[in-house]
Amino acid sequence: MYSKDKFDWPVILISGGFLVLFVLASLINADYVGQLVSTLFSYSADYFGLFWQVLMLATFLVAIGIAVSKYGRITLGKREKPEMSTFKWIAIIMCTLLAGGGVFWAAAEPMYHFITTPPMYPEIESGTQAAVIPALSQSFMHWGFLAWAILGTLGAIVVMYAHYHKGMPLKPRALLYPMFGEKIMKNSALGTMVDAFSVIAVAAGTIGPIGFLGLQAAYGFEALFNIPNVFTTQLLIIVGLITIASISAVTGVHRGIQILSRYNIIFTFILIVAVLILGPGAFIIDNFVGTYGVYLRDFMSTSLYRGDSGWLSFWTVFFWGWFIGYGPMMAIFISRISRGRTIRELVIAVAVIAPVVTNFWFTVVGGSGIFYELQNAGSVSEALNTGGMPAAMIAIVTQLPLGTLMAFAFLLVTIIFVATTSDSMSFTISMAVTGSDNPSSSLRVFWAIIMGAAAIVLLYLGEGSVDALQSFIVVSAVPVSLILLPLIWLAPKVVKLLASEQNINSEKAKDKKAV
Repeated sequence: MYSKDKFDWPVILISGGFLVLFVLASLINADYVGQLVSTLFSYSADYFGLFWQVLMLATFLVAIGIAVSKYGRITLGKREKPEMSTFKWIAIIMCTLLAGGGVFWAAAEPMYHFITTPPMYPEIESGTQAAVIPALSQSFMHWGFLAWAILGTLGAIVVMYAHYHKGMPLKPRALLYPMFGEKIMKNSALGTMVDAFSVIAVAAGTIGPIGFLGLQAAYGFEALFNIPNVFTTQLLIIVGLITIASISAVTGVHRGIQILSRYNIIFTFILIVAVLILGPGAFIIDNFVGTYGVYLRDFMSTSLYRGDSGWLSFWTVFFWGWFIGYGPMMAIFISRISRGRTIRELVIAVAVIAPVVTNFWFTVVGGSGIFYELQNAGSVSEALNTGGMPAAMIAIVTQLPLGTLMAFAFLLVTIIFVATTSDSMSFTISMAVTGSDNPSSSLRVFWAIIMGAAAIVLLYLGEGSVDALQSFIVVSAVPVSLILLPLIWLAPKVVKLLASEQNINSEKAKDKKAV
């Protein structure tokens, strides 16, 4: 058993030092940093794109295979009953991961695919009724089963085994515990690098959405209330966000994070119902059902599509790198909130329920945008092309009845989504650098403030600096993907050990003998 309350200074210095260096380099020469990240991004996409596609697919298939087998009955975390209700549990998972980008891309991605049809559907004319389902189907692929599975299935199983069953510190290096044993949990160079890369990746992936929130909310406030969209407005928005996130992180999983997530999911559900009633409800439901048929039909071919390398780099490989970068830290976070759940519950919640809900959210927001674009060409696409993602959401929602009120409500939901991600990730990073499942409040606030401050500095330099950091998570996914690869065979190994521990195999044999 190792100390769980000791700061891992090498990890803190490497990860924190890198983030500081990135911000300072951007202050000195933002253009050079942007070009360097762009070059590294291209190399990562070219040389690791196919590997990531296979890794994502394999992770999902192995997770589903374990869940539907007899091993799905295994209870994780050495606890008989879960710590929270299923609704609260799924609400935390949804809010933490969806805000990583889903709230921003829900309006923009379906529209991008609608006005420029994905290359795997060459026979479909863009901007027509026939392009609706291919546009939504590709969005479902990027935010569906594979994206969620990499974030909290196999990794969570292994981390929970290492921490709760074997007493190892709750750190990213625990993912490799079944391979290296206690050696990697000590002050090993490999363990330090695993933790540092994981922290850097998730910090970059969280700072980006914080910056994007400042841009989107400031744009929305100007469009709705004529509040100037200037740096001061963006600054105040991020300060407010980090204040909410800090308070939530301090109060912990069972109070702040859980309460914020639960009410945000309820509020989001109310908004979805409002859009279905006031907006194109029939269009949304029809195309959600129709798109799921196409998504499932083309699942393997789109998962492994390798035709247009430029398109792949911009879309699929970018998203896969992003989700892979989040993988180790999300495994830690989901492990922390999932004690007492069975493997089947974990996989179904993370890799099935969450993707389906996310895809429906994309259909409600992005599908509404496509509907209005079909009715009035340019009503959404022009705003998207000129103002980017922040403009797309406002252009869609303001076409609904009670448009201003609905737009404000969507902005509020977006702010809370990002606040939930910020508090959850500051909590998780704090766990990763201490190994404890209940790190100190001051450390949680420190990471929340650091990520907010980095977003503010990069916003001050311009949107390009935020984009550069966001793209860097794809670069950081190169080493992180090598950390996640062994889970394909380590998770089944762990599952067999847990099955033996919980007499799952002997119970099966007794059942057969009784028959």
